[in-house]
Amino acid sequence: MATGTFDLIHPGHGLYLEEAKKLGGDGARLVVVVARDSTVRARKRVPIVPEKQRLEVVQMLKMVDEAVLGSETDMFSTVSKIKPDIIAIGPDQNFDLDQLSEELEKRGIEAEVAKVKGYHRSTLDSSCKIIKKIKESDFPPGSFKHC
Repeated sequence: MATGTFDLIHPGHGLYLEEAKKLGGDGARLVVVVARDSTVRARKRVPIVPEKQRLEVVQMLKMVDEAVLGSETDMFSTVSKIKPDIIAIGPDQNFDLDQLSEELEKRGIEAEVAKVKGYHRSTLDSSCKIIKKIKESDFPPGSFKHC
């Protein structure tokens, strides 16, 4: 299982999900939990792309076997439903792995927590960087007449 916002899809998302699937070994299935709009607002910023559209895009990615929207109230309820063997944490996700493992154990959820180490470094390797570039760009008049 992998989780994330997946607001503006970029190569870093692809690398994260490929690495997450590899953690399961040959024949592994990857289930991706897409963060709800309310969760994104509370933890990061206002999402650009609505949750249902983000879910639809993630479902289209070749390494993803299934994608679901997360819970708005308790992230562990989604984990309980999916029953993953491994929960992959992205390289830029700020979770305390020991604390996460303890909470899973308290709830009787048997899942290993693993941090994906690879990170796709590029000039636009995060949704925030893409948003900032758009905001700072000086588009010539008429650039959006066909939008």
